[in-house]
Amino acid sequence: MIGHIALVLHHHLPYIRHPEHPFFLEERWLFEAITETYLPLIEAWRALERDGVPFCFTASMTPPLCNMLRDELLCARYRTHLATLQELADKEVERTVGEAESHRVALFYQRRFRDLASLYAAIDGDVVGEYRRLMEAGHLEIITCTATHGFLPLMNADRGAMWAQIEVACAEHARHFGRRPDGIWLAECGYVPHVDALLAAAGLKYFFVDTHGIQHAEAPPVYGVYAPLYCPGSGVAAFARDPESSKQVWSSHEGYPGDSDYREYYRDIGFDLELDYIRPYIHPDGIRINTGLKYHRITGQTDHKGIYHPERARQRAGEHAANFMFNRQAQVRYLASRMDRAPLIVSPYDAELFGHWWYEGPWFLEALARHIHRDQDEIALTTPMRYLAAQPENQESRPGMSSWGGGGYAAFWCNETNDWIYRYLHEAARRMGELARAFPQAEGLTRRALDQAARELLLAQASDWAFIMTTGTTVEYAVKRTRDHLATFHALHDALVAGTVDDALVRAREDQWRIFPDLDYRVYAAHP
Repeated sequence: MIGHIALVLHHHLPYIRHPEHPFFLEERWLFEAITETYLPLIEAWRALERDGVPFCFTASMTPPLCNMLRDELLCARYRTHLATLQELADKEVERTVGEAESHRVALFYQRRFRDLASLYAAIDGDVVGEYRRLMEAGHLEIITCTATHGFLPLMNADRGAMWAQIEVACAEHARHFGRRPDGIWLAECGYVPHVDALLAAAGLKYFFVDTHGIQHAEAPPVYGVYAPLYCPGSGVAAFARDPESSKQVWSSHEGYPGDSDYREYYRDIGFDLELDYIRPYIHPDGIRINTGLKYHRITGQTDHKGIYHPERARQRAGEHAANFMFNRQAQVRYLASRMDRAPLIVSPYDAELFGHWWYEGPWFLEALARHIHRDQDEIALTTPMRYLAAQPENQESRPGMSSWGGGGYAAFWCNETNDWIYRYLHEAARRMGELARAFPQAEGLTRRALDQAARELLLAQASDWAFIMTTGTTVEYAVKRTRDHLATFHALHDALVAGTVDDALVRAREDQWRIFPDLDYRVYAAHP
């Protein structure tokens, strides 16, 4: 082997749980991700495992996602969602009789949803547990993320707030996966110098940054982005994104997902069919939404879309996987001729790209693993810890502040649409530190109130809310969540200071937001 590639899939969704509503639109984000991304990835990995094809991927699993995937209420609602998809697919098979091409696609969905339901049953509805099994089998290197996807560069250098996001995440990871993580995906790849000292204190050995985080390091990187840097003092390794391989996959214009044979995301029967027919499968108020049944392929830059051919699309995914491998071979040949070590290509993506946005993505990953194993001997799949074990000597230099958001820094999460939130987040974090130090050994209701105050702060800090405010989608919900968590935090703070904590308020919030069951508010009392 002359080179290595580390494929990193970042699994994250904001924590959304609304038992007070029988149907809550934003909960569908989770249901769609399970159906279109997580189960198809498990299916692909199981197929590789069954056929004896060696593979290894890195997967970040955020605490909010792990908690939702194991929440009894949400799991029950997902089973209902999946049963509804099966019912709709059965109806579509009947409706499309006489329309040969559409009928063939309807039959595909009918089989697909039945297969996914069988897989979900086979893993006892425990997606996290199946990822853990794959980790223990040596196929996945699972890492964590900041506790609620908190964006560290905008925590105003509050090391207590940053430490809580890091340490709570590591503790949650241990609860779900049986051990503390070796690595962390900093939310939005948001790195700020010296946060690595906190990572080291939590026992973390590596993190990821965007390309320019390494390119703008204090000392110029000898190997560019094709080897990690050790941060001075902490010794934590920073791995950088390779722009060439990343763009080739995620770009819908220049990359594989824009191919004309792939499924068109933006044509769904939830919008195409008569309202009376589709009404039982969309929002109860009659609002049209995506159902997941899509009959068209991308076709091209035209309003006329051809009918989707799943078999042809899967074949195309295999061809693209072979092309991706070919390009990585050429890339490592060039790099290896200029380096005194095997180059490492780090290719990180949002996991939801594979399956949700790019329906054929899981087929691509499966085919890529097969091609790498069968068709060449120049590159090998690896993970950060495997690389560090094989190559423990690396350059020391501190990365520059960076993120993988638009513009490469913090503008996406702090601009005219969302900058108002930060004065309140900073003040709440300051007050949480004061509370933790004022109550060093709380018990009973006081302890529960302090833990819940910490929970509310963490949930308010989720970068998802600022992200949504910038993109302009479901802004009302993002604003409401931010204000609601902050208002509850301050109500708990004031009650704790006054000694008037209301059990009913604490109990209601504990029941609403069932995340971080082992949270200890004292994480805010001191930091490394």
